[in-house]
Amino acid sequence: MSAPTDVAAILRRNRLLEELDETQMAELLTLGYISRFTSEQTIFDKGDPGDCLYAVLKGQIAIRTSSADGKTMLLNILDSGDILGEIGLLDGRERTASAAALGPTELYRIDRADFIPFLERHPRLCTRMMIVLCERLRWVSENIEDAIFHDVPRRLARKLLYLADSYGQNGPSGLRITQPLSQEALASMLGVTREMVNKSLSALRKSGIVTNAKGFIVINNLPLLKDMAGEASRVS
Repeated sequence: MSAPTDVAAILRRNRLLEELDETQMAELLTLGYISRFTSEQTIFDKGDPGDCLYAVLKGQIAIRTSSADGKTMLLNILDSGDILGEIGLLDGRERTASAAALGPTELYRIDRADFIPFLERHPRLCTRMMIVLCERLRWVSENIEDAIFHDVPRRLARKLLYLADSYGQNGPSGLRITQPLSQEALASMLGVTREMVNKSLSALRKSGIVTNAKGFIVINNLPLLKDMAGEASRVS
C-alpha cells in the first residue's frame, strides 16, 4: 500500500527522521506500508521477533512489560510521530516489551529487511539512531533510579512532570495534562498499588499543587511540584 502525502510530515516529528532530506524521505516511504489496529489490539508481544519498525500516524500506543507472575507495568504512551520497535529492529532479537493500541490506530510499518539496508546507505541516519537510543537508555536509567532511590510521592511528582512535558497545555488554572490518566494507569506506570497513588495524589491536592478537572490532572503550582520532584527546572 502506498503512503499518503501527510505521512512524511508526521514522520518528521520524530527526532530520528526529522533531518532526512526530501530524496531520503521519498526513498523511506517506498519501503513501508500502513497497518491499522483496533482499540486494545496487540501490535506485538514481549518476546516476539524484532522484525520491523513502526511509526505512529494516528492514535496512541501503550508500551507495557510484565513479569512471570502476571504483574504488568505501563512503561510509556506513544502518540502520533513517535516510533516503536527500534531496539529489536537493530539487533533482530526479541521484543523487550509489548505494544497495544489504545484506540483506533494507524501505524507505518517498515520491515527490518528493508530498513537495515536503508541505514547502510545513509550513515548520518545511523548517527541519529545512536543518539535516539542513548536518550532511551538515559530514560530507562532514570526510571530505574526512581524505583530504587525515591519514594512514591517523589516518583509521582517526577512522572507528572514527564507527562506535562509531553501533554502539558497552559490554561487559566494551571498546566493541564491533556492525556486522561486514571489512578490505575499512574499506578501501573510507577509499578505501585492504586492505594499508594491515591494517597500521594490526595496529598498533592491538599497542598494545592494539583487539581482534577473532568478526569484530567491540572498542575496548579509547578515550582512546588518541581521542588517535590527534586528538579530545579524541567517544564517551563
